Amino acid sequence: MELGKQIKKYRKELSLSQDALAEKIFVSRQTISNWENDKSYPDINSLLLLSEVFNTSIDNLIKGDVEIMKKEISQFEREKFKKSSSIFGFLLFLQIITPMPLIYFFGNLGIAILIVISVISICFSLSVEKQKKKYDIQTFKEINAFMEGKSLDEIEKAREEGKRIYQKVILAILSASLTIAIAIGFICFIR
Repeated sequence: MELGKQIKKYRKELSLSQDALAEKIFVSRQTISNWENDKSYPDINSLLLLSEVFNTSIDNLIKGDVEIMKKEISQFEREKFKKSSSIFGFLLFLQIITPMPLIYFFGNLGIAILIVISVISICFSLSVEKQKKKYDIQTFKEINAFMEGKSLDEIEKAREEGKRIYQKVILAILSASLTIAIAIGFICFIR
């Protein structure tokens, strides 16, 4: 982080020791050392006091850190989306392959297990959809771009928005077809 370097630079320009700076902003010398060595980050009150002591704006103190924080948050959000999507995909796969074996081998308990899997799957589905809505991603191309940390240009974005309705219709048809196939397979398996 850049803040540690900034604190050290401004402190040395004013010929202040870590102890002297610590007294001015009501923290310990060890706290100043931790900030300068990027072991911890000052709270907002300390940032205000530092900006007053150094006679500079908070923006000047943290300017390099803002971009780093944005990248870290963006990476965290992508990882969260990826994790939720993977779990949802696995649960969806379980919903497709487990109904007949669960019901055949466990009867009513199998139905209960299937219901639990379905409820958990719905929760992850809602989480994924919430994240997709937050970042305005719908099509596969938009999802891939988001996962890679990229953004689409305006023309590509407009093209992808045009595809959304078709993808939703195709997805609905595929889901209905899969459900019918599973139901027919289940009926044939029971007879």
